[in-house]
Amino acid sequence: MANERKEEETKCSIDPYEHLSIVLNPDGTLTRLKTLDKVEAVSDTKTAASASVSGRNVLSKDVTLNAERNTWVRIFRPVSPHANDQTVVGLPLIIYFHGGNWVLNSADTIFCHDFCECFARIGPAVIISVNFRLPPEHRLPAAYEDAEDALVWVKNQAIIPNGDPWLRNFADFSRCFLAGWSTGGNIAFHARLRSLDLDLKPLKIVGTVLDQPVFGGTQRTRSEKKYANDQILPLKVTDLMWELALPIGANRDHQYCNPMLDANLSNKVGSIGKVLVRGYGGEVTIDRQLQLVEKLLQRGVKVEARFDDVGFHGIDLIDPRRAMNTLDIAKHFMLNC
Repeated sequence: MANERKEEETKCSIDPYEHLSIVLNPDGTLTRLKTLDKVEAVSDTKTAASASVSGRNVLSKDVTLNAERNTWVRIFRPVSPHANDQTVVGLPLIIYFHGGNWVLNSADTIFCHDFCECFARIGPAVIISVNFRLPPEHRLPAAYEDAEDALVWVKNQAIIPNGDPWLRNFADFSRCFLAGWSTGGNIAFHARLRSLDLDLKPLKIVGTVLDQPVFGGTQRTRSEKKYANDQILPLKVTDLMWELALPIGANRDHQYCNPMLDANLSNKVGSIGKVLVRGYGGEVTIDRQLQLVEKLLQRGVKVEARFDDVGFHGIDLIDPRRAMNTLDIAKHFMLNC
C-alpha cells in the first residue's frame, strides 16, 4: 500500500492550487486569482430585437432567491415563446446548476450563461440557472440548501397571484427537469433526492440530467489512476475540490461525495424518476459515473446512459460540436420523459 501511494503521488505532479488559480487564506476563505468573464442579463424589450437579429433569440434576467444568503437565479426564455393558454402547451422548465470545481464560477460566468442561453433557444425551454453559494466559504450542504430554495421558489411562482410572469406565462410547471454539469451534476442529483421530501405541487420533476457529474470515494478507481495527470481535471484537483467542499473532517466516502454508500440515500434513489447520465471515456471521473449508472439500474431507475469513448472532462466547453451533441441528447431525453 505504501508503495502504491508513493507511486500515485509521483504520477500526480500537478499543484492543484496553481491549477485552479486559488490561494487558501488563513481564515479558510479563498483568494480566486483568475475569474472568467461575466455576462450581463438581457431582459428589456429594446434588446429583444438585437438579440433576435444576432441569432441569440433569448432573453434573460436575474431574480433574488434568498436575500439573507445572497443567492439568486438567472432566468432564460426564448424571445418569442408561445404563452400559456388553453390550447398552447408551455415550455419545459429546467433548473440548472453550473460547474466549476465546487469553488469557482457563477450563473453569470460566460460559459454557464452561453450554455443556458443556447439550451433555452434550441429546446426551446425556460431555464433557471441557480447562483448557489460556493465552498470553502460555504461548505456543503450549502449548495444543496440553495437548490432546495430554488425548488420551493419555483413552486411558489406557480401558486402565488403575483408569481414571476416569465414562468407563469411561458413555463409548464408539470414538466420540470433538474440538470447540472460537473459538480453541478452532483448538486442536481442531491437536489433530486431532497425534492422527494418536499411538497412541490404543482411543480413536477419528471427527469434529471447529469452531464459529466462529479462524485468520489476514498478507494481509487481505475480511471482516477489512469488520468491522474489529466490536463483539465487531474486527480489532485479532484482531491482538493472535495477537501474544500466537504464538511471539515469528512472524507471522500461522505454521502455528499459517495452517496450510494449511504443506506438512506441508496434506498431513496429508486424514487427519483428518469435520469440521463452523460460522460466521456477519457475523463478521470468516468468510473464513478459508470458506478452510479449501475447502482441506479439496480434500484430500478430508468437510466439513459450516453457515454462517448473519446473525450475528456469539459470537452463541451471547447468543442462546439460536442456541446451541440450533448444538447441534442438532453433535448431528446426530455421529449421522451
